[in-house]
Amino acid sequence: MRASRRGGLSRPRATLALALAALLPNLLALPPDVPGSSSPAALAQTPARTDNIRDLEYWLNDYGIREAWNTTRGRGQTIAIIDSGIDSTHPDLRGAVVGGTDFSGSGAPNGQRPVGSVNGSEHGTLVASLAAGRGTGTSNGVIGSAPEASLLSISIGFDGDGSTGTGESSDAQVAQAVRWAVDNGATVINLSLTRNTPDWPRSWDEAFLYAQQKDVVVVAAAGNRASGTEAVGAPATMPGVLAVAGVDRQGRASRSASSQGITLGVAAPSEQLVGDLPGGQFATWSGTSGAAPIVAGIVALVRAARPDLDVANVINRLTATARDAGTPGPDFSYGFGLVDAAAAVGADVPRVTANPAGDLAQWIATYRPGTGSAGAAGGATGTPLADRAARGSAYWNPVGTLLPPPDGLLLTVFPAVLLFGGLTAGIAFGVRAVRAFGRRRRAR
Repeated sequence: MRASRRGGLSRPRATLALALAALLPNLLALPPDVPGSSSPAALAQTPARTDNIRDLEYWLNDYGIREAWNTTRGRGQTIAIIDSGIDSTHPDLRGAVVGGTDFSGSGAPNGQRPVGSVNGSEHGTLVASLAAGRGTGTSNGVIGSAPEASLLSISIGFDGDGSTGTGESSDAQVAQAVRWAVDNGATVINLSLTRNTPDWPRSWDEAFLYAQQKDVVVVAAAGNRASGTEAVGAPATMPGVLAVAGVDRQGRASRSASSQGITLGVAAPSEQLVGDLPGGQFATWSGTSGAAPIVAGIVALVRAARPDLDVANVINRLTATARDAGTPGPDFSYGFGLVDAAAAVGADVPRVTANPAGDLAQWIATYRPGTGSAGAAGGATGTPLADRAARGSAYWNPVGTLLPPPDGLLLTVFPAVLLFGGLTAGIAFGVRAVRAFGRRRRAR
């Protein structure tokens, strides 16, 4: 599940990777009489019982999730997990997955046979359990942020791991998967994946705009520095998408399990996580792949409690009620702060007319010249100007007003600086020349 890049190009060409990347899960030790037991133990120092696993989910209390359950547990909401596929037979997920499909060409028609490499195939089940795991009984097993929400399992293949069997690139599969999720009842879409670069293909313009216009909240993981994603990568750079950063158990920005960038919306736990594995097993793991579905589940809680809110106001409730961290105000490590489920569900938050995550339609109109519409064809980014705009997509301010991309700044500001600098230098040179001429005349 390591992020892969193709070499030999004039600029890095992104290939889609699971946001978990190199931060692989470790099997959790279970006693021999419990199905799914394995060794060596990842948490040998911890008594490993199925009724102990729930105790490891520290974020349920620390991030207001249990408190939010006093209002809602997410019933009536549907979270689409676009990933490697969900093992819906896991005891914690029975009854949670209500549908799905496969775009990889390697999975089951219902998207519920995990695809990809051994570690990659586990990823979708881990992610799903943190969004809407049911647990077993009243206090056993893994329970998600929205344990009464439904799940759609949409399996896609990832370039470089042998799971793309259709001939379609994983970029194309993501675009297809987003549209399918919207058309099949998703109210929230979770994308625990990254392109490792801030730009995205034009095919995503239409798909993600379609989701936003159909009132579906899209949540995306920031990516992980430990796996080579130093800065936030798409889709977490796209306007209108709620990008999720990762923090450790103390609420500090994760040094390994979170990338940084100006598009971050909120931060959530990305270390010392516990989740479900295919085959009825459990694992401890780290990565923003886990932070994103925790937030996706909280989005489902907000949507269930306040069904009258549109995408902009749902995202605004999460960002407006987040607990500030780092420097005052939004920053590169935490976004608007640590997500607070109880406040997001219950606080008095004024309505807004603009999405705090930005406006994708405005971005397309501004930075995709010549396309005529959001639905421009093409897999990779197109014109040089569109490429520059895509790379600059991370440059928007917290109220959603787009700023020029970096190269755009060079195209406009840099020439002005050169002109001003040249004029200043010319004036200074002229002044020195006049003074020198005057000194020579006086010397005569």
